[in-house]
Amino acid sequence: MATTTRRIGRRFPDYGWAWPTNGLDRLLKAVLLPDQIAAQAQASKWLDANDIDAVEFREHRLLAAIADRFGKALAAHLAYPRLAGLQKMLWTKSRLAMREAEPALKAMVGAGAPIMLLKGASRIAVEPAAQRGRVAHDIDILVRPEHMAVAFDVLRQRDWKVSTGVSPQYLRPRLGAVRSMNFFMGSYGDIDLHQAAYDWSQADDADDEAVWRRALPATFSGLDVLVPSAADRVALAIGHGGLDAHTHSDWLVDSAVAIRACEIDWAVFCEVIARRHLAVPAAVALTYLEAEMSVPVPCDVLERIVAMADRAGASRIGSLLQAKPRTDFKGLTWLSRGVAKQLRMRKKRAVRERELPGVEWHGRRAALSAEVKPDGFALSQRLQIPRQFASGEAAEIEIVVRLDAPPMRRRIEMELNGGEHHFARLRYRKLGKSGGAMTLRFRGTIRPAEADGDLTLAARPSRQFRDWEHERTVATYGAVPFQVVSVKVSPAP
Repeated sequence: MATTTRRIGRRFPDYGWAWPTNGLDRLLKAVLLPDQIAAQAQASKWLDANDIDAVEFREHRLLAAIADRFGKALAAHLAYPRLAGLQKMLWTKSRLAMREAEPALKAMVGAGAPIMLLKGASRIAVEPAAQRGRVAHDIDILVRPEHMAVAFDVLRQRDWKVSTGVSPQYLRPRLGAVRSMNFFMGSYGDIDLHQAAYDWSQADDADDEAVWRRALPATFSGLDVLVPSAADRVALAIGHGGLDAHTHSDWLVDSAVAIRACEIDWAVFCEVIARRHLAVPAAVALTYLEAEMSVPVPCDVLERIVAMADRAGASRIGSLLQAKPRTDFKGLTWLSRGVAKQLRMRKKRAVRERELPGVEWHGRRAALSAEVKPDGFALSQRLQIPRQFASGEAAEIEIVVRLDAPPMRRRIEMELNGGEHHFARLRYRKLGKSGGAMTLRFRGTIRPAEADGDLTLAARPSRQFRDWEHERTVATYGAVPFQVVSVKVSPAP
């Protein structure tokens, strides 16, 4: 057990309860145990008990690290050809993702927006030899808040698509309320653009600036970048992964590698953990790494972190539930974790909504009162506004649209924009599973004179995907073509 002033137990509500177990624990030991023979035995046992093709991407990421560590030492195992092929495939995708991202990253730096790499990209920049074992299909970058618009415009100009499905017109004036955005381009391009290093629920303005002061220079694909200090890399790994139920577990590997490099300023680390309220996931992670993987975490640091976590109050239980690997969830644990996560998400939403709330018009079903052309459906249509409403006065607009709804519960999303100006999101939640013709009425108030060009009504996906290959995905999330039945404009009351 971990070397602290008290024994860390494996029963709830102590921190050992949330340690990885079973197959995940075995994979992590195969990657992290310092004894090569013991680690290889763990890898062989896992391969004996599991089918590589039947497990998820979470396991594949760790298997890539195992293949990199042992190479042909595992050649006698029947699964070795598949393991070697998996590593090559994951490495190739990571390289292609880096290649797709390089022009955009260079353009950001060239436009005066220095970038700091986070997560897997930062480890690769610090340790280039880690590329074969550290999967990085997405590139996480951090820019200062004052450079967020520059980075956003660079990506937009190069046709990168934001994953949320909203338009650039909607998003650009709200950049201050967005912690991060995920962008896709081409077959492999995947950039996560951050303006805050941590989750909004872990925010600390003073430390946000200190992360930049402590950052170190590095090179990534020939580009001069910054990476967080070693203490920040471990704290960030815990902040990003420690409350995510081990959706991925690379963060534990990254933490162990950084600690073993003996570069951690533990005083800074403990201060960050306190400021960011991360003591509980830090206690789970560090006691696990020290006790199970012999990672050399100093005794006084463990004592300080565990004591800090013990004093966390009611939030301690919620953090423990969110730190436990999802493969260990059972009925009550799953429900309790969901409640704890939603409470954290509410805090995040409260921060966002203080910034710049959007205007939403909620649709209502309407009876069709006009003839509809069978070939008039499109994803975007211009709206004709009478000239007398271009003087700057507010106008009330009623828009009636006709669409062919997919046969499933989903959100119908549309936007009303004028050139680069966003006016409103038009939304309707379809609760029934039946599909077919539907008429919706939306009503709201705008100032038409604010439009930068023609008013345009556009269907939007409720979520963006790189590929829309599956019919069900398109039906559930895709933009729904529509036809404008009528537009009525009157002076605002």
